[in-house]
Amino acid sequence: MFVAKSIQSGHKDLIHDVAYDFHGRRMATCSSDQTVKIWDHGDDGEWHLTANWKTHSGSVWRVTWAHPEFGQVIATCSFDRTAAVWEEMVGEKQQEGSLRTWLRRSSLVDSRTSVTDVKFAPKHLGLQLATCSADGIVRIYEAPDVMNLNQWSLQNEISCKLSCSCVSWNTSRIHPPMIAVGSDDTNLSAGGKVQIYEYNDSTRKWNKVETIARIADPVYDLAFAPNLGGRNSHLLAIASKNLKIISIEPLRRDPTLSGQSGFTKFDMKEVAEFNEHEQQVWRVSWNVTGTVLASSGDDSSVRLWKANYLGSWKCIAVLMGDGIPQEIERPQFGQLQVNQSAGGDRGSGNAGVRNLPSGIMNLRRNTGWPSFNTKKDQSNVML
Repeated sequence: MFVAKSIQSGHKDLIHDVAYDFHGRRMATCSSDQTVKIWDHGDDGEWHLTANWKTHSGSVWRVTWAHPEFGQVIATCSFDRTAAVWEEMVGEKQQEGSLRTWLRRSSLVDSRTSVTDVKFAPKHLGLQLATCSADGIVRIYEAPDVMNLNQWSLQNEISCKLSCSCVSWNTSRIHPPMIAVGSDDTNLSAGGKVQIYEYNDSTRKWNKVETIARIADPVYDLAFAPNLGGRNSHLLAIASKNLKIISIEPLRRDPTLSGQSGFTKFDMKEVAEFNEHEQQVWRVSWNVTGTVLASSGDDSSVRLWKANYLGSWKCIAVLMGDGIPQEIERPQFGQLQVNQSAGGDRGSGNAGVRNLPSGIMNLRRNTGWPSFNTKKDQSNVML
């Protein structure tokens, strides 16, 4: 059952990202108005604004939540070339209707260009943070003392050779730490736009283990699927000219490839590709079990995808910008329903977008787990 509600976000410029906390009861939005807003889901079923503050001196591209084990902590990144870590003040008495206070615990200022994405590592890796920048550098930070968020040390710098647009951590506990990095470089001859890196505990360095050469178009988002132990392979969703799902299966550790320590060899397979958004795909997000994928694109829709028992992926639901579910034709087992589409360009703004009421942004929930659709020219929030 899908429920759509609309709220006024109060942002004075474009909303670039939306993020839910671990439990899906809190929501953060960030905007070109340089602010971040925190929303709490109340007992009345409505979303209430609980914090609103200026975070950067430029557009805020991304916001992300840390695991609640580390407290109420978020990280932001911005066009002003910095990333920041924020913590909510708890324990202080709040007057009814007053906003809560968030303190800047640390500013990460190593980048010389716009910081385009920021992501906290899975909980089992400790309090680590990955940022990527337009200068093609991925930086890994760690808080040595989780009780003191004022201190963050730069652990690694990874040169990707291409401008970076997005980064995602693999959440698997049984595999060495792994990240995927996407590039929005528009040069189709620059090679694969998705690179996979694996951490070597012996050398304490990140090694590039794969480049997905088949993806030559600019990439704007990617996400590893949570793996609760039922799959031997990792699933990586990629938002580009169209939507792709890549299976990454570890084969073995090959000591001949990097000395005595070695790193993993992989079998890479494209298990699904869809261009039903008919335009650029902007965001991808998995449910908590890694079985349902949500994608959003310039066709003003959020689409949900799921694989059947044969491993064949298909669209199971479509939500349009007005919040009304759209009936879809169910494909037969073993078949994928793919329509012809023309890819969108991030620099072209709203080219090819359906005419919708100005200032609407779409957020959706499926079976209690959040997914979202980010539109670059929207400043209201619809839930």
